[in-house]
Amino acid sequence: MQHYKPHSGSTFEGYYSKFRMPSGAHLALIICSVPGAKERPHNITFTYVPEDVTKCFQREVFVDKIDMFNGEGDVAFEQHWKGGYVKVYNDNKTEYRIDHLEDEGFSFTGTTTSHTPWMPDMDTPEGALVYLPLPLHWHVHSVASDCEFEMKINNYDLPEEDKKGVASVHQEKNWANSFPSAHHWVQARDGDRGICIAGGEILGMEAYLLGYHASDPKYNMTFRPLYAVKAAGIAPFMSVNHSWDTRTFELSLQSFTQKIVVTARAPIGQFFTLSSPFPDGHRLNFLAESFRATINVKVYHAGVLGPWEFVHEDNFENGSLEFGAGYYPPAGKEERFY
Repeated sequence: MQHYKPHSGSTFEGYYSKFRMPSGAHLALIICSVPGAKERPHNITFTYVPEDVTKCFQREVFVDKIDMFNGEGDVAFEQHWKGGYVKVYNDNKTEYRIDHLEDEGFSFTGTTTSHTPWMPDMDTPEGALVYLPLPLHWHVHSVASDCEFEMKINNYDLPEEDKKGVASVHQEKNWANSFPSAHHWVQARDGDRGICIAGGEILGMEAYLLGYHASDPKYNMTFRPLYAVKAAGIAPFMSVNHSWDTRTFELSLQSFTQKIVVTARAPIGQFFTLSSPFPDGHRLNFLAESFRATINVKVYHAGVLGPWEFVHEDNFENGSLEFGAGYYPPAGKEERFY
């Protein structure tokens, strides 16, 4: 919980909740603040994405302020703005109360009733790295929480099952003094199995964090630097290939005895765009994200100095794939590329 709380002194702090709705649609809720920015410092983004992204409902609401502060009693911390609030409790329960129905055409209320940490024995992707004064941090609070919700969208044909019910929500945050010059994000969850990756280019390096919940738990694994990093053009344990033109991303990470290869692809025409936080404020259309990615995960094992042996595989449909900043060529342009 301590890493999910507000971090004072950060240039920006952003909270991201991705809900898998009963209909198979997804909802992305972003609450992000750049306190010192002169233009668009505080952002509430609400994006409802059905199977056809061209029919999605999106509002980026730039409010005058977002108050983030530690709570009292059972409340770990709170976020408040004109039109809503989020409360996170010490037992990891999250309460969402968002009402922009009159001005922006949407409202959402929800309360989580469960919590699934990054790994059973590890509560954050960074491990001990989370305590270092790095320019950017990434924390996943829950890879899957049940959330009882109600949602309204004006003048939109919302499926009945997405008006009220139980969704599954992935919760994470970033806090930083600078943002990556280029980044990727990959995420999928199906029952007890899932994959989550974040990384990109910063400080002249390329680094990634990966967590994999396999369908067979004995193949669960995590990777972080120093294995998952390329510095000075050298990456003995990692290879990365990506293409915005084909909407594909491939990451291979290995230690001396285990190796994982993740391939993600999403259809052209199934991406929506979002703003990203920078010291000068939120820059419009700086990343593109799809919730229709096909993700393949392969696991290999090897003995000391032995050959790699393929041992396990998982496939995911309707996962997430994100291209940001330098990995997203249309970044900052007025056009919205899909």
